[in-house]
Amino acid sequence: MDGNGRWAKARHLPRLAGHKAGVEAVRRVVRAAPPLGIETLTLYAFSTENSRRPVEEVNDLMGLLRHHLLAEIDELDSNGARLRLIGDWRAFKPDVVERLEGAMARTAHNSRMQLVVALNYGGQDELLRAVRRLGLDVASGAVDPATLTLAAVEARLDTAELPPVDLIVRTSGEKRLSNFLLWQAAYAELHFTDMLWPDFDAAALRAACLDFAGRQRRFGGL
Repeated sequence: MDGNGRWAKARHLPRLAGHKAGVEAVRRVVRAAPPLGIETLTLYAFSTENSRRPVEEVNDLMGLLRHHLLAEIDELDSNGARLRLIGDWRAFKPDVVERLEGAMARTAHNSRMQLVVALNYGGQDELLRAVRRLGLDVASGAVDPATLTLAAVEARLDTAELPPVDLIVRTSGEKRLSNFLLWQAAYAELHFTDMLWPDFDAAALRAACLDFAGRQRRFGGL
């Protein structure tokens, strides 16, 4: 979800205004996903690199997380959506962690759609944490390195209980993954749009899905 800052700058507004507009785009997309047949939607909300931004902006983002994203739990729950998280989100302040855990517990019974939010997430960090877990299992004798499989790695990723990634959408005209789902993107289809995230809506999501529907997926075969 890229382009909040540029959206605000083009309108001579503070960056916070762009992030607030981005929250509205999240609302639109989450509402539009189930009618399109999307069963799992992952949103890259806060990266491991975002913490390097100015303290004021990081605080603003945390404020939005507290007061806007979590305020959507009533709607998510009533619409049958289950909230799940990936990333090192437990490193956040205790009050944020407590709210996130409460939101996940409240929606755990829902099955219409999974909304996965990547918080304090980075693909390289995820892989490093998975390797550390494997290392501990090898050191304890629980895993024989000679018998390691791809499935053993995937079982230790943040996305272990989630389905494979079909489509990755990148907004704002940038054409890179930016450390998002690096392992999972191995055979994902990529869709790039010049639209800034605050302008993204149901029509844009539908356009991305139609683009995906026209792809031929061979997964390395013929």
